Amino acid sequence: MSDPRLREECLERVPGSDADGDVVLVGTLHDHPASAHRVQSVVERESPAVLALELPPLAVPLFEHHATDTMTPPTFGGEMSAAIQAADGAEVVGVDGPSLAFLGRVVATLHRERASLTTVRSTARSVLSLTKTALTRRVAAAFTALTALQMTVDVPTVYDAGWSDDAERQAADERALMETAEAMRSAFDPPPAADVRTTARERHMADRLTTLRARGDVVAVVGQGHVDAVAAHLRD
Repeated sequence: MSDPRLREECLERVPGSDADGDVVLVGTLHDHPASAHRVQSVVERESPAVLALELPPLAVPLFEHHATDTMTPPTFGGEMSAAIQAADGAEVVGVDGPSLAFLGRVVATLHRERASLTTVRSTARSVLSLTKTALTRRVAAAFTALTALQMTVDVPTVYDAGWSDDAERQAADERALMETAEAMRSAFDPPPAADVRTTARERHMADRLTTLRARGDVVAVVGQGHVDAVAAHLRD
């Protein structure tokens, strides 16, 4: 019997060319045990040259430290540290913003959409918040590197299904939550600033993956809501 946590709708393979590797996108629900199991299983199966994570580059060292945990999956860091723990020598790269390239993509998106001054201001505040979080994670990584302590700046999300539950219960809980989130996205238009940020992030992540696949096969761990858009950009 196949594992219900390895759902096809959460996996998307974008084949490469003779010069480039495949990109396997793994959709996740942050911190959910079914998602952590899925990323570990896919990373182990694919043995990619590059593991790409929906994290800012500044945040990667903290999750790499979480991945050194003797527990499997790691106690902290959710599906991201679980993926790193399974990577077995793959290059680990953060492909989300903030970064200079990401900021350039945000500005280009604002210009293309002829965003209002209100949207520009809201977007700037959002990007500043992302930057502060990334810097906090980097400081936490530096602290943990100097001590024997595990330090996390993210409060783990608690779900009805946990690690002690069987695969079917984990998968069912994750599926229900993902379907609810998708229904909400379909029913309501996001605020303009959120739409700009999401569009810029997805295009930026696709750009980074296009560059990284030149090094070989890539497994990319991203939120389930980004899978279709990032895959479509990769196929452009």
